[in-house]
Amino acid sequence: MTDAPPPPPTPDSGAVSAPASGTLSLDKTRLTSAQMFAPVVPPSPPDILTLPVGFTGEAGEYFRIWIVNVLLSVVTLGIYTPWARVRTRQYFYGHTWLDGHNFEYTARPLALLRGFLLVGALFVVYTVSQQVPRYGWISAVLLLLFGALYPWLVYRSLKFNAANTVYRGLNFHFHGTAGGAYVAYLLILLSVPFTAGLTYPLAVWMQRRYLLQHAAYGTARTAWGKDVGPVYIIFLTAAGVSLGLGVVALLVVGLAALIAGQGGGLNDLLGTLKDSLNTGASSKRHGPQGSGAVLVGLAVGAGLLYALFILASLALGQYVRAALLKYSLHDLYVGQTLRLQATFNPVRLAWIGTSNLVAQVFTLGLLTPWAAVRRTRYLLGGVQVQTIAGLADFAGDATPGESALGEAAHEFFNFDLGF
Repeated sequence: MTDAPPPPPTPDSGAVSAPASGTLSLDKTRLTSAQMFAPVVPPSPPDILTLPVGFTGEAGEYFRIWIVNVLLSVVTLGIYTPWARVRTRQYFYGHTWLDGHNFEYTARPLALLRGFLLVGALFVVYTVSQQVPRYGWISAVLLLLFGALYPWLVYRSLKFNAANTVYRGLNFHFHGTAGGAYVAYLLILLSVPFTAGLTYPLAVWMQRRYLLQHAAYGTARTAWGKDVGPVYIIFLTAAGVSLGLGVVALLVVGLAALIAGQGGGLNDLLGTLKDSLNTGASSKRHGPQGSGAVLVGLAVGAGLLYALFILASLALGQYVRAALLKYSLHDLYVGQTLRLQATFNPVRLAWIGTSNLVAQVFTLGLLTPWAAVRRTRYLLGGVQVQTIAGLADFAGDATPGESALGEAAHEFFNFDLGF
């Protein structure tokens, strides 16, 4: 008669080790009833640390740098421009602080100068060839060449600026490709004229995605997963406001003309009646003076409306720029532990930008340093970094040498890359 199988172990009799087949075994540690039936407590979420970004630059301090840059650039016929650009960026980067550390800009002016001279020479050839009809084809070829190279210049400029931006001893990087730049900065833009501008917000969105999905701090890559819908809303809002302002302006001009015409006729009628009572015979007032006053009033009113229209257009442009900037920066992730938050008000930033432009125009540019510091201080004051790990925990990687040609072209033509 075969022996009966042994009974299964009880909780108090210990655990049986796993057989060689690999089935799960019980732990040999004795557990009390309270331990076995105790509720499982989930791990507490990590603490989120919010770090504000600060700017400590002063208008008076930057004015001294700016005025020297302007004077030396004029005296050297623009040769000093690369040094001026580097000094300006070093000032603004050096006065931007995060978690007790400032940023650095490490580009060398001589590297920029070579590309700057090359681009400048080509621009001189383009300008001269436009003035001589027989060499007009040269300007056409150079213009087509610039259009074909523009995405590549953007790509090189982004890589150069990222590689020369340093925080806590680590360089930033840009891992985008030239092919991606051609898609975002050329191919999609070619569709804009054929779609009555409807694909322009899509082009802006693709450019922002190209900028923000390929950046990195050390080895931590950025992640940006925004939809294109908000970009269309921003442009539609600006278009709606512009259309509304245009309708209001037309109504005001029409109403002013109607009131002026009716007022002139009424004055003529009252003058005629007054002359009839005083002289016993009707006499006519001299209308040309009244008509001239009406025309002068209309001209002044039209001039004021035109000035307001220009100002409103500038304000709308500043609003679009500010709204796109907040849309781009908010919820931008860097690696797995860091996220940017943008809390500045786009309307407020648009007001600052518009009033800065007006101040610069009326002071012939002398308030440019004040305007730059004013906008930068408000903008960076509305940006925070949220992290669950210290900023010193990021790893770095090697920084390859980057060509300065794209950045030199960017500085020479001053085209806007989006920020």
